[in-house]
Amino acid sequence: MPSSAHEEAMRLALAEAELALASGDVPVGAVVLAADGTVLAHGRNERERHGDPTAHAEVVAIRRAAEVRSDWHLDDTTLVVTLEPCVMCAGAILAARIPRVVFGAWDEKAGASGSVHDLLRDRRLPYRAEVIPGVLEAECAAVLTRFFQEARASEL
Repeated sequence: MPSSAHEEAMRLALAEAELALASGDVPVGAVVLAADGTVLAHGRNERERHGDPTAHAEVVAIRRAAEVRSDWHLDDTTLVVTLEPCVMCAGAILAARIPRVVFGAWDEKAGASGSVHDLLRDRRLPYRAEVIPGVLEAECAAVLTRFFQEARASEL
């Protein structure tokens, strides 16, 4: 169940999403919280910025958290992200053993946390994560909707 702490963290992720716009990246932001709720790391989409197809907000934040910890085991953290993780990001989340994922907007085309796929809770896999969807969903969706509307308008 979402809490005020989840909303506070989501606002930080939304700020990261806004920063992605400067490089022309899809505005998705993420933060990794330590067990005590402090921000361990943050990230935003950087695919355009770095020409790296794996530079999704979640992967960037997970890499930074592992670096801060000097350990890839993030088994006492929470990942907060503005958009439902895709298959690649769900795989990274499970590989890092992150036990809880909080996200804002659903991704009805490529989501892997309950919409199209549900990899994070797949009982056939050795690790699973608790999923808390829809935190500040309208705000998260609005940032993405605005980005894609502007992108389509500039193509005309």
